[in-house]
Amino acid sequence: MMIKRICLLILALFTIASTTTTYAEEIVLKTQYPSNYVIKEGDTLWDIASRFLRDPWRWPDIWQVNPQIKNPHLIYPGDEVVLTFVDGKPQLVLKRANTTRHDLRTVKLSPSIRTRPLRKAIPTIPVDAIQQFLSRPAVVTKETLESLPYVLNTREHRLIAGTGDTLYVRGVTPSSSTRYTIVRPGKKYIDIVDGDKVEMGLEATYIGEANIEKFGDPATAIITHAAREVIKGDRLMPAISQAMEYNFTPHAPKNKIDGRIISVVEGLSRIGQFQTVVINRGTANGMEKGHVLAIYQKGNTIDDEFYDGWNDEVTLPSEHAGYILLFRIFDNISYGLIMKASREIHLMDKVANP
Repeated sequence: MMIKRICLLILALFTIASTTTTYAEEIVLKTQYPSNYVIKEGDTLWDIASRFLRDPWRWPDIWQVNPQIKNPHLIYPGDEVVLTFVDGKPQLVLKRANTTRHDLRTVKLSPSIRTRPLRKAIPTIPVDAIQQFLSRPAVVTKETLESLPYVLNTREHRLIAGTGDTLYVRGVTPSSSTRYTIVRPGKKYIDIVDGDKVEMGLEATYIGEANIEKFGDPATAIITHAAREVIKGDRLMPAISQAMEYNFTPHAPKNKIDGRIISVVEGLSRIGQFQTVVINRGTANGMEKGHVLAIYQKGNTIDDEFYDGWNDEVTLPSEHAGYILLFRIFDNISYGLIMKASREIHLMDKVANP
């Protein structure tokens, strides 16, 4: 009897695995989808794909490159996306509007990561929602923050300073770089591991920018921009000049992911579409920019009053609540944008492979 049960269990697991594999390979169209769509200002690739696909993040699977067309990765307002079928499989094709000859050219699309702003082209996700997190420092360790140069005082001995004020800074060593970002310790990112609190990182709150005018101990610096008042003890990080990425190719992680949302920007407990959240998985777990994860609302634990005559606690299954796209990755945590929220999302909700 026991052998029979084990065999049935193995057969069931095999069936589920086979079904899951087949499901993952299929592209599912929405119940009602258009045959075409003309791109407008303010659209994103995710928005466009969501008009055709049940899972918008799957659009790279049906857009392909045509090497005969220059810049096939860029999509502009006025272009027309057309849904076609090849051997019964859906394919999105772009009819590109020519602004000089007023004609259309049919090209195939391929997503790609851009390393410069696309001012006119359609971005993957809303740029305004993530811009501040791309250009500024975000997460450091406590040890790293404490090792940085710090504001000793101001020239006028003020309690606070702003743009144009002079600072005295200790810990700066002569170097080729004179540009620094001013930061301040922010919230701690805490995860719960086996019932214990574990610090995953420390938020480096952006305060402003400063230029070193004269090296020494202390060095003299001028505040070139202040988003907040600069105070004694604020830290200085060398400014890194790098092109910001505005387009991300959505794709699923290759390895199994089992994580949680551990923080939300602006401290809200309820999370909705286009809000930025922090998850407890980073490069150490194989996370990459553009990774898409499914969000699962944690099931409530209730009492089963009918179980063998006495109450028994039962945790209800987790429910699918939306999708998150990761856009900035650190060692142990990642920043992601909520792209879809089909129900309320909360702190400590699960994130897993889509």
